[in-house]
Amino acid sequence: MVQYQYAVDVTLRALADPTRRAVVERLASGGCSVSELARPFAISLTAMRKHLQVLERAGVVTTEKRGRVRHCRLEAAEPMAAVATWIEQRLATWEGRFDALARHLAASDAPADEEGDGAVRDGGAG
Repeated sequence: MVQYQYAVDVTLRALADPTRRAVVERLASGGCSVSELARPFAISLTAMRKHLQVLERAGVVTTEKRGRVRHCRLEAAEPMAAVATWIEQRLATWEGRFDALARHLAASDAPADEEGDGAVRDGGAG
């Protein structure tokens, strides 16, 4: 459980940055070099490498050096599956709570007595 939670934490932290999310989107259409990745952003190659290191630590991206050029590719299936599982578990919990709330609200809308006048009867002599 601790290892699973760590993977979710690292992945969510990596994807919290809009530049890194854009890198993931770009790599979804195919691998490319660091220079190609950095081109649309107003950042240095050094800054792009730092973003890539965060994504690599999370297991979302892999890089390899080919000659003088570092190539990147998306490897997000496993980390994204862990995040999706975590979200689905939270969603199931909240859906259950909302269903319980809906049942409670429906029950509270029912008439207080059979005559439907809303009067509360204590049944005792007064």
